[in-house]
Amino acid sequence: MAGPELAAQAIHAGLVDEFQMRVCPVVIGGGKRYFPSGMRLDLELVEEQRFRNGEIFLRYAVSGQST
Repeated sequence: MAGPELAAQAIHAGLVDEFQMRVCPVVIGGGKRYFPSGMRLDLELVEEQRFRNGEIFLRYAVSGQST
């Protein structure tokens, strides 16, 4: 088990305290879910960087968790 499945187990176990996301202005139309199904997390934006090519870097802290 690796990749998103392993990450989902860590999220469900409450071991993840921060998420870093890079948003690219491209639509692919498929792939695995970013977060596990049925998961609710309260996130607080702690950093945001925008780049000239349209990409955005986002860093969120987990402020509360319920599964």
